[in-house]
Amino acid sequence: MIMEVKRELTEEIKAKLREKVYNFIAEECEIEVSEINDELTIMEDLDGDSLMFVELVEMLKSEYDFNIQLQVVGKYLLKNPAETVGEVIETMYLIYQYDDKIVDLEN
Repeated sequence: MIMEVKRELTEEIKAKLREKVYNFIAEECEIEVSEINDELTIMEDLDGDSLMFVELVEMLKSEYDFNIQLQVVGKYLLKNPAETVGEVIETMYLIYQYDDKIVDLEN
């Protein structure tokens, strides 16, 4: 099933989203951005919690005009957990592109 992309994900947008995720995680986990990499796990390595993802989506929702409900994010994450920083970033890319249609993506 080919999904309709709502927004084009340019390299510039990818870089901005990555930076925002890194800055958010650094602030939430009280560490330096330079200590973060895509392989780190949010819960184990960074001692973060499951609500961080929700807060991140809410923060980016207004800035990027995401049309997605938190229940949809939760449903998507049940099938496609975002445990590492890199997985969180990849999920943000999908939300940027597909909004609430991410639950229809086949992974």
